[in-house]
Amino acid sequence: MKKQVVVTFLIALFSVVANAQQWKTNFEEAKTEAKAQNKRIVLVFSGSDWCGPCIKLDKNVWQSSEFNKYAKDNYVLYRADFPKKKTNQLPEESRKQNLALAEKYNEDGNYPLVLLLDSDGKVLGVLGYLDLEASEYLDRIKELDKK
Repeated sequence: MKKQVVVTFLIALFSVVANAQQWKTNFEEAKTEAKAQNKRIVLVFSGSDWCGPCIKLDKNVWQSSEFNKYAKDNYVLYRADFPKKKTNQLPEESRKQNLALAEKYNEDGNYPLVLLLDSDGKVLGVLGYLDLEASEYLDRIKELDKK
């Protein structure tokens, strides 16, 4: 019985990991990768453990297979997360990096805030929370690149 539970858990974990998008943890590396691969950067300001719309956006869009399939070939992803619970705090280096990004890109402290950037960090467009299906939200991100 225990073996069956462990196997089921490992299969579930693998499917989540296989479908999960690789969010970068260093913004300069994200820019370097975007430049090398000729991709745009999706920069998301999130409060992962306190912001209801951020949590919905994560569940409905960022974790969707449709977004992940498209993003894999077209975007470099960076989440500037600002959790409040002690158990979810980021390493100090990540926290400082996210604060610097907020000073540059999110002075008003809006959450969630989604920015499409070029590989140099220039803002191409901005979105917030929209109650849309993943495909519709992805279309909105694509539209930002056409402006």
